[in-house]
Amino acid sequence: MVSTGVPSLDQILNDGFPDKSSILVLGQSGLGKQALGYWFTRSGLTQGDYCLYVTHRPVSDVTRDMKGFGIGMERVPEWIASSGSAVKCDLRDTVSISYNVKQALARNADRRIRIVTDILSPLLVLNPAESMYSYWSQLVDEVKQHDAVILALGDEEMHTPASIAAMEHLFDGVLELKLFEEGLSVSTVMRVKQMLGQPPLQGWFRFSFVRGMMEVAPNVTK
Repeated sequence: MVSTGVPSLDQILNDGFPDKSSILVLGQSGLGKQALGYWFTRSGLTQGDYCLYVTHRPVSDVTRDMKGFGIGMERVPEWIASSGSAVKCDLRDTVSISYNVKQALARNADRRIRIVTDILSPLLVLNPAESMYSYWSQLVDEVKQHDAVILALGDEEMHTPASIAAMEHLFDGVLELKLFEEGLSVSTVMRVKQMLGQPPLQGWFRFSFVRGMMEVAPNVTK
């Protein structure tokens, strides 16, 4: 198992994500999907894993956002980003993105690898859905040939339910984040829709950000 970087989430998932797996994190913008990627990356860097962060944003924007969540890093991941990185992320050139990810995997084949990417939704918007299903299927298969876990972040509101359902079938695990309204109270909740090697978990778990950490409540909403 590979730690998520969030101890309370590790406990729910029986010690973390399965090794050699692909995880899809879905939800509306601003709920904390990126933060899950940040903690997953920091956990890997702390343990000496090779970490690759693939983003359509500039490196400076990502690092600023990390600090906003109270996440500091003594070590830094390797970047494929729109700017501020040695390797550029060009959403119009999916072949180059895939090639650079595969090169990173090959260079670090003797290590545990963690990959976080926020490009899934932008690529689905810019390209035909059929080609993107094939693209992500091949990329996920390549990652799972190594001692690696890939965490893909997706904006659920940008896509049709059919597109989301199709993408979910490509991944070993799916986490979904959303707002939960209860009377006048609004909270953020998470559910584990599927996870390789584990029985389905029923219900939604409340989560919050406290003292620079994400905390997932042990109780489940109805």
